[in-house]
Amino acid sequence: MEDKETRQIDMNATNIPEILKNNIYTPAFLREQIGRLMRVEFLIGTNNMVDRIGVLQDVGASYILLRSVENDSLIYCDIYSIKFITISTTSMYPNYNSLYSNR
Repeated sequence: MEDKETRQIDMNATNIPEILKNNIYTPAFLREQIGRLMRVEFLIGTNNMVDRIGVLQDVGASYILLRSVENDSLIYCDIYSIKFITISTTSMYPNYNSLYSNR
């Protein structure tokens, strides 16, 4: 697997979309959180919430990529269905059960 440095986009390039460079936009803000453990909650349909927990691996204009803490698989997530993100600030891999405490 590539390390974080080799995945980084050259933010000085002229063809990079503003939403990936300016952290007033969600994708650019989330790019600053790569490597952190997080719980991402999604709205599916009109009233169904689901969540996924993982380490943020990558962010594009319309997706995020999480590495699952349960089985180390990659989860490709639609950025437009995200409603809430809880970002761990204590460490990269804290006890992820604490992310469920607000249920």
